[in-house]
Amino acid sequence: MNRPLAPASIAPTAARYAHGVLSSAGAELLHTAGVVPIRPDGTVPDGIAEQAATVWQNIDAIVRDAGMQRTDIVSVTTYVVPGQDMAAVMAARSDYLGDHLAASTLLIVAALARPEWKVETAVVAARAR
Repeated sequence: MNRPLAPASIAPTAARYAHGVLSSAGAELLHTAGVVPIRPDGTVPDGIAEQAATVWQNIDAIVRDAGMQRTDIVSVTTYVVPGQDMAAVMAARSDYLGDHLAASTLLIVAALARPEWKVETAVVAARAR
C-alpha cells in the first residue's frame, strides 16, 4: 500500500499533493514516458484546458492498461510552457486524481518537443503484488 508523507517538521505543501509517497517493498511499478496531448485520432486540441484533459485521459489509458488505477499513482511530473492557464492544468489534474495525494513536481519549460504541445505529464504508479 502507498502512504502519503507529510512530515510535521517541514512546511506544508504549497498545493494539494504529498511531500512524498512511501510504497511497500516488492511493489509492481509503472513509469510512464512524458504523456502528451495527442488524441487517439492524432489531433492535438488548441486550448490548454483541453490539452491537459487529453493528457490525463491518455494517462488513465496507460494506468488501466497496466491493471492499475489512479490511486496507485505515487508521483506526478508536469511540464508546462510559459503563459498557460495554470488553473486549467491543475483542474485537469484534480478532475483525474480527485482526493488522491501523489508527490508532485511542476516545471515551467521554454518549449516541449512539438510547438503545439503546451503541457506534458509523466507519472509513476506503484501497486502491492
